[in-house]
Amino acid sequence: MTVEQAAAQTLNFQAEVKQLLHLMIHSLYSNREIFLRELVSNASDACDKLRFEALESGGLFEDDAELKIRVAYDKAARSLTISDNGIGMSRAEVVTNLGTIAKSGTKEFFGKLTGDQKKDAHLIGQFGVGFYSAFIVADKVTVRTRRAGLAAAEGVQWECSMTGDTAGEYTVEPIDKAARGTEITLHLRDDQDDLLSSWKLRSIIQKYSDHILQPIVMKKEQWDEDKKEQVVTDEDETVNKANALWARAKADITDEEYTEFYKHVGHDYEEPLAWTHSKVEGRHEYTQLLYVPGHAPFDMWDRTARHGVKLYVRRVFIMDDAEKLMPLYLRFVRGIVDSNDLPLNVSREILQESKDIDTLRAGCTKKVLGLLEDLAENQKDKYTTFWKEFGKVLKEGVGEDHTNKEKIAGLLRFASTLADTTDETVSLADYIARMKEGQDKIYYVTADSFNAAKNSPHLEIFRKKGIEVLLLSDRVDEWVVGNLTEFDGKQLASVAKGGLDLGSLEDESDKAAVEKETGELKDLLDKMKSSLGDKVKEVRVTHRLTDSPACLVADEHDMGMNLARLMKAAGQNMPISKPILEINPTHPVVLRLKYEDKQFEDWAAVLFDQALLAEGGTLDDPASFVKRINQLMLAMNTN
Repeated sequence: MTVEQAAAQTLNFQAEVKQLLHLMIHSLYSNREIFLRELVSNASDACDKLRFEALESGGLFEDDAELKIRVAYDKAARSLTISDNGIGMSRAEVVTNLGTIAKSGTKEFFGKLTGDQKKDAHLIGQFGVGFYSAFIVADKVTVRTRRAGLAAAEGVQWECSMTGDTAGEYTVEPIDKAARGTEITLHLRDDQDDLLSSWKLRSIIQKYSDHILQPIVMKKEQWDEDKKEQVVTDEDETVNKANALWARAKADITDEEYTEFYKHVGHDYEEPLAWTHSKVEGRHEYTQLLYVPGHAPFDMWDRTARHGVKLYVRRVFIMDDAEKLMPLYLRFVRGIVDSNDLPLNVSREILQESKDIDTLRAGCTKKVLGLLEDLAENQKDKYTTFWKEFGKVLKEGVGEDHTNKEKIAGLLRFASTLADTTDETVSLADYIARMKEGQDKIYYVTADSFNAAKNSPHLEIFRKKGIEVLLLSDRVDEWVVGNLTEFDGKQLASVAKGGLDLGSLEDESDKAAVEKETGELKDLLDKMKSSLGDKVKEVRVTHRLTDSPACLVADEHDMGMNLARLMKAAGQNMPISKPILEINPTHPVVLRLKYEDKQFEDWAAVLFDQALLAEGGTLDDPASFVKRINQLMLAMNTN
């Protein structure tokens, strides 16, 4: 033991922890009982982790392989103790786990806190309360712990009081601890005496922690006729059911039990949106209990963060975040998978190459997508909630999971010109059901904002003819349409790429008019192409415009302009493809250009720049654009 370890240290919480503690104590007090659920859940995790590590090193059990969680109270000392004989913690782990919040999304979380207790309770619940929930009911907390495998002299005591001048400080000092594991003693606040009751503690455990796999024991109490009161005996009694909830028959499990199990396995404060529980038999035997949360976790957009479900083998915990059991686009799913086929000593490396895991993953994916299809069809309000929270993540699956691409596509929801609102409620099946007679394509426009998409000049002819267009403004939408070329036999077509082909929806007279005007304006088109030079691939007449003088489109096989901008912003050097400038032959500005000579180049440049801005692009030389506009306005005033 080093000199530093031998001495007691006084340390201070991170500023974030202090803020969280203050808000938690006040915001979550109305649901104070959750402290016991959280501490028991942590103890259960510690037992699971010991069992897993002991698969490779049996000596960690230290001749005590019967894992359990103990809850005890001391009326005289006004204290409550939750202890386990799980993995325990070393000094370094104590400082890391109890003094800091090492969780991605922390900064965003604290930025959203308002000071409004009701709103903050919701946010704190999303973030996860864990160990710090002890301070809801206690003004001092003492933790005594020793990691399995370390010597008894390497035990650690952590203590923190939230009263007086030293509130927010904590001490860490070495202690002798013969038994491995962790015991947490809560020195209760003055108004928490009801927790010093066996009946109260048992009722909380049965309400929130009945599903915990390890036995939760308390000392049995019996009536003493002489003292006329309940007295504590030396006999242990298991308070919870202490069996695997997922192994029980579905008919024997209540919705409340499913919900509480989710809060344990998902470390969540709120109820899940939906769940699926099934046993698969055949070549591979496994049970799956999978949940869709009611809200997105703070680290959902961190694709490197470990997510996933808990993996058990024959009810023995193996790992916490078996990400290989669920594709990345379903990384929000929580729950457990219990396999009868995998070896107990399975590792992450083995998981990556196991064909059995591929089978489990395919089965889990199919189940979750089936659950989402059921929500979309039969519980539309719930599916709307799901889509708002997880829609952007689900969209990633179109390009990542080719096996289920059609299923995922059916679950997608979009905004469209039907309602012209940001609400993403339109499915591809809805769109097809509303298609006009003779329409054979699903039309869409992409842009970097909803308003840019909604007001795109490319939509003008579609609005005039009453043809619905999907309005795509999420970054991931470019990924979707790049990987989803058709749905239900209908091709997806961008309104901003290639020549406008409305098929039988286009009048023959329109086509004839375009050909005629192209001939009549040939000199103007050539002159504009010459003036704009390398800025454009081509200048041509279009009938896709009704109000705007011009628009830019990408050639049929070129990258769309919005995608090109996104790739550039991401630091990708993409080959530059020139846009096509399409002009509206009936617009006054275009008609003026036919007879313009002196300032033709300025007009042509302004027309191009306006089309670029309307399309969502940025000008290479904004100062020159402003200068040209001013010169043209002055020239028009003097004429």
